This record gives sequence, C-alpha cells and structure tokens, in this order.
Amino acid sequence: MCQVRVHVYISGKVQGVFFRSYTKDKAQKEGLNGWVKNLTDGRVEIVLEGNKEKCEEMLQWCHKGSPSSKVENVEIYWDKPTNNYKHFNVRYG
Repeated sequence: MCQVRVHVYISGKVQGVFFRSYTKDKAQKEGLNGWVKNLTDGRVEIVLEGNKEKCEEMLQWCHKGSPSSKVENVEIYWDKPTNNYKHFNVRYG
C-alpha cells in the first residue's frame, strides 16, 4: 500500500457551497487524513495523506466538488507524507 501526500488548490465557485463539509465527509469515507480550508482569494486548499489510490479517487471528486459548487481549476502537487495528521478536519481562518 503506497502512502502519499497531495496538496490541492481548487478554484471556481467553491466557497459558500458546503465544499469543505463535503470534502471532509468524502475524505473520511476514503480513510484519508489531512485538512481543508478556504483561502482569502476565493480558492479552497486541501492536504490529503493516505493510500495513493484513495487519494486519486478523492482528486477525481475534487474536479466535481459539492453539488452546488462549480470547479474551474484544480492544482495538484504530490509529495511524501509527513504523517502529521491522525484524521481529516476543516480548518478555519
């Protein structure tokens, strides 16, 4: 089982549409750790750590997002996992 870390920036209509909540639910369902937060420039930032295949499934979901969102761009950066996260949560601020 290959463990990876992926850092994601998502732009479009992704704030005020429950994107973070849906992201948390999906990541927890996939057994991934990390976090999601809104950025001041209107994007959403996500850090995922876990099984590579599950991260890839999550990335496919990120291109669609929550039911009310309209994803325009997804930037993806792969890295080695830090194992600093024990669950997946929403960050504020």
